[in-house]
Amino acid sequence: MSLLVVGSVAFDALESPYGKVDRAVGGAATYFAVAASFFTPVSLVAIVGDDFTSRDEEIFRGRHIDTDGLEHAAGKTFFWAGRYSENLNERVTLATDLNVFAEFKPRLPEKYRKLKYVFLANIAPELQRDVLHQVKVRPKLAALDTMNYWIERSNAELRETLKHVDILMINDSETRELSNEHNLLRAAKHIFKMGPTTLVVKRGEYGAMMVDKRGVFCVPAFPLEEPHDPTGAGDSFAGGFMGYLAGCGEKSDAALRRAMVYGSVLGSFAVEKFGVERLRHLKRSEIPARARHFAKLTQFKL
Repeated sequence: MSLLVVGSVAFDALESPYGKVDRAVGGAATYFAVAASFFTPVSLVAIVGDDFTSRDEEIFRGRHIDTDGLEHAAGKTFFWAGRYSENLNERVTLATDLNVFAEFKPRLPEKYRKLKYVFLANIAPELQRDVLHQVKVRPKLAALDTMNYWIERSNAELRETLKHVDILMINDSETRELSNEHNLLRAAKHIFKMGPTTLVVKRGEYGAMMVDKRGVFCVPAFPLEEPHDPTGAGDSFAGGFMGYLAGCGEKSDAALRRAMVYGSVLGSFAVEKFGVERLRHLKRSEIPARARHFAKLTQFKL
């Protein structure tokens, strides 16, 4: 079943102890769409400038990604530059140039307006809500990502938007900031009062945690000897998670738990190279193979 994603397509300049790249295709919607396309067709809504060439757009070709919703505008594409610390846990933002993204007003092509699975990547909460208003039928599953910028500066708008989604996917510090609770379980209960029925907390090197009325499920991060670049790991996780759910057409507890594993699998692949390079060359057969490794990591007998 096709999955709608609305978010950013960007150029990134990345630097870590393992090297640097000056112009890599990135953006939340890019990582999400590529990761999700291994499980289900994806419909992409984003904006790029006239510096985004057909060669740059090759990342979407040959996959189940519909780019009719990718708007081309006069000007430059959203650009972000960052440098990671030795352990990759800290980063410094060197540049953020919104460019054409500053005027982004998502407009869904007519054929996207009946899609049952929707992911709202990290954009302004009022734009996320406007996208939901453009969808003609209540989605079977709607998920949202946000960040501390919107929590701090558009809190009322964000809370209004949260009333209309099923799943909130944010990191642990954002969870605490949004809920004003340090304990993640208490934070989840607070967030459920805002609207979402499921909270997925992305915890970086510590894995991810899902909380809903049925309980708690945790998945570890996959141990890697040389992760190169954490950029897009969370968006790839979200793509694997939502892509799996849309592909199987279920939202049972068992399906959500498997989605957590597949999200972690895609996130682990994303960090192995700079930008989307690892996902670009990822083979479908590698995904279940790594999922089995995740099972081994957590399997034990009492």
